[in-house]
Amino acid sequence: MKPLPHEYDLHLSGDTSAYGLLTGEGLPELRTASPKDFDGPGDAWTPEHLLLAAIDACFLFTFRAMARASKVGYSALALDSAGTVDRQDGVTRFTDIRLRARLTVPPGTDRDRAQRLLEKAERGCLVSASLSTPVHLDTEIVEG
Repeated sequence: MKPLPHEYDLHLSGDTSAYGLLTGEGLPELRTASPKDFDGPGDAWTPEHLLLAAIDACFLFTFRAMARASKVGYSALALDSAGTVDRQDGVTRFTDIRLRARLTVPPGTDRDRAQRLLEKAERGCLVSASLSTPVHLDTEIVEG
């Protein structure tokens, strides 16, 4: 890992249409819009979906690094996330974020150790740690 601090830059351009275009150096363009719930078109990535995607991706990559460092073997990690947006204290915001992780491990793996590593990855994910809304983690560990 490069020494901290790290800096990340994006550019968003938009006009009077429903869409915006996210770009970043060396990255593919990403079309974004408001979700249908906020009168958007419903056919583009929304800020709400991108936040959940950032949590999922951060968890995956944090877990991967921790598993490698801890020498915990696994063959797959599947993630599903869901977030609830509601009005709280006069502000529209995410009030609940749920992350469901399904970890596939080799037969004979210490499940308690794998569980602790999943929980540590959730706490160690910089995206989750940067949010005021807590992320609730549900886990399933299967052999395969």
